[in-house]
Amino acid sequence: MSEPILSIRELHKTYGTGVDALKSIDLDIRRGEIFALLGPNGAGKTTLINIVCGIVTPTTGEVLVEGRNWQSDFRHARSRIGLVPQELTTEAFETVWNTVSFSRGLFGKPRDDKTIEALLKRLSLWEKRKSEMRFLSGGMKRRVMIAKALSHEPDILFLDEPSAGVDVELRRDMWDLVRKLRSDGTTIILTTHYIEEAEEMADRVGVISKGELIAIDEKRDLMVKMGRKTLDITLADPLAAVPPELGEWNVRLESDGHVLCYEFDSHADRTGIASLMRRLSDLGIAYKDLSTHQSSLEDIFVKLVHGEREPA
Repeated sequence: MSEPILSIRELHKTYGTGVDALKSIDLDIRRGEIFALLGPNGAGKTTLINIVCGIVTPTTGEVLVEGRNWQSDFRHARSRIGLVPQELTTEAFETVWNTVSFSRGLFGKPRDDKTIEALLKRLSLWEKRKSEMRFLSGGMKRRVMIAKALSHEPDILFLDEPSAGVDVELRRDMWDLVRKLRSDGTTIILTTHYIEEAEEMADRVGVISKGELIAIDEKRDLMVKMGRKTLDITLADPLAAVPPELGEWNVRLESDGHVLCYEFDSHADRTGIASLMRRLSDLGIAYKDLSTHQSSLEDIFVKLVHGEREPA
């Protein structure tokens, strides 16, 4: 296997308040992959990104960029990494062209109008190159932030909650853009708290909770583990207990016997729902309503933390 483009070793961050933001993180990122880091707000996603990008100093640990230590060889590391932060921070009265060109200069890159032109066209920003930032939509501003991050031609792009504040249509557009960047050879690490975002785009997924990386897996494998759904069957009349005839479905009663709950694998070829409903009919158990809900990330984290972690 080729050397990882990014290696994180025993990374730990404790703030002055005594809060452990990160607890001994170990992670290798493969060249050319899309890696999604899933976690709720406050899990440590942004702290991890900010350390790798040189914005926050870790308490202990190291980061290797293409095998070179990012602290002793800081210029190399920063030249290889681009960051698109959550916040849309730009000069309101600057044009798109100047905003992106200036960012390239910050990294010591010589002026290259052809590179900037190609980048703006690639991100569908060429027609807006003379527009001032204050006149752009949120989605266009997000594109400019990506252009700024790519202006110095990095190999690694961090996207911190790329679809935050973006509507459904623009989110889909963002996903297409990320795939295009990857096809051009860029390694992408994105943070998100949307399972569907990771499922849509990522090759691999990591789950972080309370500063710990509690699961890393190929997307398909992890999504199967995360793909539990619950069917809630609101009964016409409450049951005192689950009938033994329903034992094979492992159902449970809630709401004082008014709701029958059945957890199933949404990715399975056979969910067992059809056979369960037939058995209820055979038993003469009537129902008033059906609804399904996906396990939340919080639910998944609780399961992972309490005895369902990935094997070491």
